[in-house]
Amino acid sequence: MKKDIILAGVGGQGILSIAAIIGTAAIGADLYLKQAEVHGMSQRGGDVHSNLRLSDKPVASDLIPQGHADMIIAIEPMESLRYVSMLAENAWLITNSTPHVNIKNYPELHDILTEISALPQHIIIDADNIAKDLGSKRAANMVILGAALPFLDMDIKLFHDAIKTIFGRKGDDVVQMNIDALKAGWDFTISKT
Repeated sequence: MKKDIILAGVGGQGILSIAAIIGTAAIGADLYLKQAEVHGMSQRGGDVHSNLRLSDKPVASDLIPQGHADMIIAIEPMESLRYVSMLAENAWLITNSTPHVNIKNYPELHDILTEISALPQHIIIDADNIAKDLGSKRAANMVILGAALPFLDMDIKLFHDAIKTIFGRKGDDVVQMNIDALKAGWDFTISKT
């Protein structure tokens, strides 16, 4: 098993939480992992991305070579397009459809979504509204992660356990909200594939 994943979004959207949950799940599955992230995430609204490499064999480098990413998981649609050249053939792009307009010349959303839709393997999900309907817009990152889970080749229970580990100190309600958001994303992808 080998998965090279690029996580993309803007500061404050929960990219590090996604990375922590995938990493914790990978450890639970006895996988090796390496991660490289762009710092400056504390600055809300700035470009954030992370390289996450999982394998059943030792991983030599934390950086994904150009054209070798198996997946992009993006919480912001324009940010997903920054890394399309990193995708391998038959790779997946999973992205939120809701933009975080943080620049004056943000492209037309229709144009961004049209470009993403032209990719052979993609999932576009309105994670913000799904999370809002579940009771917490902040759980959009877990909706996106859930939408990516069918392509990660790992047991979903590992992710439930990882959520308990990462969010457990925040209480049972927060843990359950994040598990529900994960399941909503999973259900969306399963219904589309």
